[in-house]
Amino acid sequence: MTKKTRKLADIITAFGTSDGSGVKLKRCISRRRQDLLDPFILLDEFCTDNPDDYIGGFPEHPHRGFETVTYMLAGAMRHRDHMGNEGHLKPGSVQWMTAAHGVIHSEMPEQEQGRLHGFQLWINLPASEKMKPPHYQEFGAEMIPVVPLADGAYVKVIAGEFISDSGKVTGPVTGVATRPLYFDVLLTEGQDIHIPVGEQQTVLIYVYEGDLNVDDSDNSLTEGQLGLLMPGTDIELKTRGYDCRFLVLAASPIGEPVVQSGPFVMNTHEEIEQAFRDYRDGRLTL
Repeated sequence: MTKKTRKLADIITAFGTSDGSGVKLKRCISRRRQDLLDPFILLDEFCTDNPDDYIGGFPEHPHRGFETVTYMLAGAMRHRDHMGNEGHLKPGSVQWMTAAHGVIHSEMPEQEQGRLHGFQLWINLPASEKMKPPHYQEFGAEMIPVVPLADGAYVKVIAGEFISDSGKVTGPVTGVATRPLYFDVLLTEGQDIHIPVGEQQTVLIYVYEGDLNVDDSDNSLTEGQLGLLMPGTDIELKTRGYDCRFLVLAASPIGEPVVQSGPFVMNTHEEIEQAFRDYRDGRLTL
């Protein structure tokens, strides 16, 4: 296959908002851009030292039709759901919840002070999997492979495969319909990285510290910006003067209609209305 470096197609700047019980966060993906970002539905970053910004957490609420991914960098959250799962999300840990037919869960802070920093990503499911039984995966920091690079840099491989000089490294997340990549990357000053990706995958880069050059041009992303990349086989990234930390997200587009209302993501308005009826009548998780 001929190598084709992906160029920067669009930049989305995160905006401040709140969710749950008043948790302040930056939102990078919203409904206005879902047609371009298929299968990604939402990406939020929460990062604050002020407990008033997060102490309310995300009390019990429903989901249907997609997957939620919570990745923690600092602080601690506790997950509980109707299936009896209980997770303790600590720094470096990942929770991958396939809501599918229906989940009722909560994510609440396990701290009253200090920094809380992490991400929540929503990934759509194809129609054939939206009404399957839900599934829950959780991985502590010790289960996430870390590929060391020069000068203290690294790639944390949460999902998918990262091909390094020493071979192929695979993340612990399995069984996901859209075959995602989810990498957390630190590059040091003046460092670059090359990452092969599927040519038809949707590829996003979210910078949460520093500045990053995309491809071999002067196109760049700064802190709080999400870059959508054009089709191609490879990503080439380089830091701009200082250390940079960023997420690499990629997944296969589904190519189906998307109708979202609050915590439900389905293919038609009728299915959304049914989800609300099922939740109201206690049938969402049956």
